[in-house]
Amino acid sequence: MGTSCVRFTIAADPPPRLDKALARDVPESVLLSRTRLARLIEDGAVAVNGAVVSAPKARVAEGDTVEITVSESEESHIGPEHIPLVVVFEDDDLIVVNKPAGMVVHPAPGTPSGTLVNALLAHCGESLSGVGGVKRPGIVHRIDKETSGLLVVAKTDAAHQGLAAQFAAHTVERYYKAVVYGVPDANDPRLRGIRGVNFEPGNILKLTTQLARHKTDRQRQAVLFSNGRHAVTRARVIERFGTPATVALVECWLETGRTHQIRVHLAHAGHGLIGDPVYGGKRKLPAKALSQTALDAVSAFPRQALHAAVLGFVHPVSGEEIRFEADIPQDMNDLLLALRTALQ
Repeated sequence: MGTSCVRFTIAADPPPRLDKALARDVPESVLLSRTRLARLIEDGAVAVNGAVVSAPKARVAEGDTVEITVSESEESHIGPEHIPLVVVFEDDDLIVVNKPAGMVVHPAPGTPSGTLVNALLAHCGESLSGVGGVKRPGIVHRIDKETSGLLVVAKTDAAHQGLAAQFAAHTVERYYKAVVYGVPDANDPRLRGIRGVNFEPGNILKLTTQLARHKTDRQRQAVLFSNGRHAVTRARVIERFGTPATVALVECWLETGRTHQIRVHLAHAGHGLIGDPVYGGKRKLPAKALSQTALDAVSAFPRQALHAAVLGFVHPVSGEEIRFEADIPQDMNDLLLALRTALQ
């Protein structure tokens, strides 16, 4: 594996620590993230005035000469697989895909292949310049296996760092479409009695809780109000189904992005997702409220009815604001068509 040497001089008024000074002064064209720089320091790949320095907290001064030995990106241990992808946007820095339901984002012990990462390695090929020193896609967010919709993935260290910062700051625009049991409504007295649930003007449901892994079921997340991670979800009803209305199409948007957040939050409010085997449950709907076609479609829907429909962010390299939309997939569209079937 080949190497290259990056040489530069510490500018005026440097931060007191080596790692922070390097992050400020390393040439942008080298595309080394803070994480990668920290690893290079620890690996003894950084020399200051000719002497190797492996302590991130080491002091540097204006005018010091820095040399960083950078290895070419290693090949990922994950194998490329030629799996069809729906690419919504792609350039040298990132790729936006419309993930189908049923595809896992990243390999794991139970799913070592057939994932989005395997597909991206084959699709992107040599256009991956490396994330963290490895030629791999930079996953900055995920959606569940059985959730469909939009994902952005970094192709370079710089893009990965820039996107990760936006997700951490909760500035990324993310809207989801979901089909749920019941109809969230500010006039529902039941909802007024649930902790963490309130309504904003425009009949917008707001859920504010903490989330953490369930104490006994490690595959689930649980709603908490202490010792968890802050989570905020908003939702509004787009369409009601039934006479009286017993199912709704809702639009959800995230202020935070926790594991299973929409699924567990809506279930907490009593409006679990249709088809969700973990949180939604199988509910018996009133036979007279919906047509038999609709009742059968709800009962048979095989996954959580959730789709990541909108994704907007600032391009981490160009600075341009970009926004993407993905239509509801065929299976959810068929469910909605069935729900619209009139009672006979």
